[in-house]
Amino acid sequence: MTDPLTIRVSTGTGTGRTTLAAFDAALVAAGVGDFNLVRLSSVVPPGSTILDVDAAGQLAGQHGDALFCVYAEAHASLPGHEAWAGVAWSRRDDGSGAGLFVEHEGPSHEQVATDLTHSLEDLSATRGGAYHPEGRRVTGITCDTLPVCAVVVATFRRAGWEGLADG
Repeated sequence: MTDPLTIRVSTGTGTGRTTLAAFDAALVAAGVGDFNLVRLSSVVPPGSTILDVDAAGQLAGQHGDALFCVYAEAHASLPGHEAWAGVAWSRRDDGSGAGLFVEHEGPSHEQVATDLTHSLEDLSATRGGAYHPEGRRVTGITCDTLPVCAVVVATFRRAGWEGLADG
């Protein structure tokens, strides 16, 4: 039997001379800048705990480790434009801890919040209405002159490269 899974959700925003540099700065601000991200499809395993954390509360690991996660990223590169990212989650009503994540990006807090709500409602309906919303994290940033990025990341597990055969 495996240990119960603790999923940590953090946010970050960043600015850089390119959208990639802004994304990197946002990942660093969220506490996951030195990982290789492996994107998951948003299903929460039974028995999981989900925690809201700051950057210091995120998973620790070695530089370059793989990080299995769900994330939303939004970019803006025109002055006055906004970048908003959000992740929300729901749990099955049976007390198992099983659940679903949804992630959205957009140009306003209102759009992201609405999209998160609608997606959770629709995913629950697709599964017979057996899920209830449990939490969400949303963050945003406004572009002044340089490109900006907002991220919300839910981390599941990290994996190192030791012991893996080449090619």
